Amino acid sequence: MSANGISDRAVRREPRSGFPRRICMSSFPTDRYGLVHRDAALHAGFSDEQLASAVERGDLVRVHPGVWVTSSGRPHGPDAAESLHRLRALAVATSGPTRAHPLSHVSAAAVHGLSMLHPDLNVVHVTTGRPYGGSIRTQRHLHAAPLEPEEITEVDGVRVTSVERTAVDVACMGTFAQAIVVFDAALRRGADPDVLADTLSRRRRTSARNAKRALPLADGKAESVGESWSRAQIIDAGLPIPTLQREFIIDGQRYRSDFDWDGLLIGEFDGLHKYGRLRRTDETATDVVVREKLREDRLRAEGLTVTRWTWATLERRQLVPLLRPQLEKLGLVAA
Repeated sequence: MSANGISDRAVRREPRSGFPRRICMSSFPTDRYGLVHRDAALHAGFSDEQLASAVERGDLVRVHPGVWVTSSGRPHGPDAAESLHRLRALAVATSGPTRAHPLSHVSAAAVHGLSMLHPDLNVVHVTTGRPYGGSIRTQRHLHAAPLEPEEITEVDGVRVTSVERTAVDVACMGTFAQAIVVFDAALRRGADPDVLADTLSRRRRTSARNAKRALPLADGKAESVGESWSRAQIIDAGLPIPTLQREFIIDGQRYRSDFDWDGLLIGEFDGLHKYGRLRRTDETATDVVVREKLREDRLRAEGLTVTRWTWATLERRQLVPLLRPQLEKLGLVAA
């Protein structure tokens, strides 16, 4: 292990002549984040030709100039884009001229693990801490803005803006729905509501309009982006705001709903992660679906109306047309 925290696996440098030999991906030296830095690779005995060949084959994926991730370490799945941005942000934070500045905005959110709705992940964001010196380049946005000492923290060994400052920065750049999502996520992670409000109060009214509308409506009980986005669409439509995560006890069994309207209508958001989150030890996905169906049957047997929707419902803006007739039928909104 080298002094800079890079794990070195000594590899003999091949002669410059001839074809570069095929390299086992696991032999690349990686840092604590799984990143391969050019300097560390050269120190471990690799050549630039070997690195270039690995990129051409797809064994290495570039995340920043002179920094790669192995193909096996590249994120996959529904959160792949945000996870890959996190790696790009960590690469910026550990190399290059901007590493003295803390990560901020969506990049800090990715490092904190804050959920976001349709974030723009094209560039890595850092903040100077001064009201001057900002710039925008192809892969990096350097924000010129003051930072108080308490607005900077350290996560995984890199400097980032605090959860509260990060949430406000992201919210002020987005729509009302995007602001609701990130504020919900921040509260879920233990953000101080008073600090959020104080930080937001110092923002210009024009840039913070959506954020200032969203913060009083934020609720850390929302468990996913989909639940937060659902609530944003409900609020935008002027429908009654539901109670989140209400518990019902039926025949001695405890049941919890995503959304509840006066104990009459239950709303359930079925996201990609939900059944995985609900899965118990030794249960299959099918077991979870069956258990959820039985839970829904018991709620209906108690006279509750249960309605479900998915991410596609939100994308197609079909949630309000789904809910309004049911709320009208139950007398929860005027017909």
